Amino acid sequence: MFQEQLEHADGRVELKEGVVLDDPALYNEDLAPTSVKKRTWTTYTYAALWISMAHCIPTYMLASGLVAPEPRGPGMNWWQALLTILVGNAIVLLPILANSHPGTKYGIPFPVFARAAYGVFGANVPAVMRALVACGWFGIQCWIGGQALSTFFRSLAPGLYVQLNASPIAGHGLTEWVSFLLFWGLNILIVYRGMEVLRKVENWAAPYVLVMTMLLVVWAITEAKGLGPMLTAPNHFATFGDFWKKFVPSVTAMIGFWATLSLNMPDFTRFGRSQREQAIGQVIALPTTMTLFAAMGVFITSASAVIYGEAVWDPVDLVGHFTSRIVVAIAMFTVVVATLSVNIAANVVSPANDFANLSPRRISFRTGGLITGVVGILMMPWKLIADPSGYIFKWLLGYSGGLGSIAGVLICDYWFIRKKRLALADLYRREGEYSYTSHGTNWIAVGATLVGCFLAWIGLVFDPLRVLFDYAWFSGGLGSAAVYALLMRRR
Repeated sequence: MFQEQLEHADGRVELKEGVVLDDPALYNEDLAPTSVKKRTWTTYTYAALWISMAHCIPTYMLASGLVAPEPRGPGMNWWQALLTILVGNAIVLLPILANSHPGTKYGIPFPVFARAAYGVFGANVPAVMRALVACGWFGIQCWIGGQALSTFFRSLAPGLYVQLNASPIAGHGLTEWVSFLLFWGLNILIVYRGMEVLRKVENWAAPYVLVMTMLLVVWAITEAKGLGPMLTAPNHFATFGDFWKKFVPSVTAMIGFWATLSLNMPDFTRFGRSQREQAIGQVIALPTTMTLFAAMGVFITSASAVIYGEAVWDPVDLVGHFTSRIVVAIAMFTVVVATLSVNIAANVVSPANDFANLSPRRISFRTGGLITGVVGILMMPWKLIADPSGYIFKWLLGYSGGLGSIAGVLICDYWFIRKKRLALADLYRREGEYSYTSHGTNWIAVGATLVGCFLAWIGLVFDPLRVLFDYAWFSGGLGSAAVYALLMRRR
């Protein structure tokens, strides 16, 4: 209970000496509360984390999916696309900060934090839902990183490259598949080195990728002798109402882009030195970096239309047009660094912890990372990103409803039901405050989550309620929070 924990002057909480946590079904070293002396991440660490995660190929290409004309996209012009990205990331920052707080205060990862609302064993429900989405993203980023390696190999030996890819397999050449597996293996290798290696990678990857992308912007503008035709594209919407119909689902999809991190930020903030530092680092870095990097993508692509006669949205394809092997090598190394840093931080740390939460005695953080990698391949990421419209309005928009439903329950429970007060030791005990039932599950939380998912997804099969799907993250989050608050207060 509360007498077993010590609250420091800065608000951070840790267990007193002598408190024993040894239930193998709920505890291992990776899930244990981080001690105060090991919470060393600073404002710069969190800013660098978000900068490195935002500087990735999917962010660069976000605007392309919004600018693409129907039926491939909503047909926005460049500034409408950037406005949509900025608004979406400003909104998703709120649940990110809300769920970051318990990580810094109690030093606990996401699946352990979820035990307060869902029960010590019921927390596996949101953990697995979150983990499966992360597996899909892990596969997508590995495929993108593999494409970069494949392009690099093509620049080194173009003749051999053609020979090896003469007979495509499932629509892709042999070097693409080999490069995909090589990049996949590199990710798993870093996972096995641990969180401290991740912190070091993020710290230097963030400024490096930003500088290299800015150099690419300068090159593109110089070669095109200007920014190109894309920035003079007219407004394609006759009325504000026409724009709003496209804007709302697009904003929801942008929220879905980081809806995963809005749940599992405790996996990172558990290492924070203070609430102020982690909050400032995230507020400064997330919305600004996402919008700036997407803008760089627009500028470079617009200039490419002048340089090559066609707009090239994929930076890997753009680099493929270069003739200098040194330039290609440097550019592809940048893509690999950018993709590697975001993939480990955003798509491995959380599911590794989530899978470990299923069976702490048998599954460590490293084993959870390996499971993430295998499931990521099975989800066939090359198909998830094949179509820009499907990527944004099916993948991003669709899963945002489910994750929003979880966020609604977690935020309501921590901020409004428990008033930020948790019994830290009981999060690791099957006979404690968070056992709820004999099965260790709070069925009110599970039921509220299902209601939220129903509200978010009903529009897919019942067209008159399509608007609920367009607002999927909001529909799921507000619906689950309302149901949870009502039933828990009655209890």
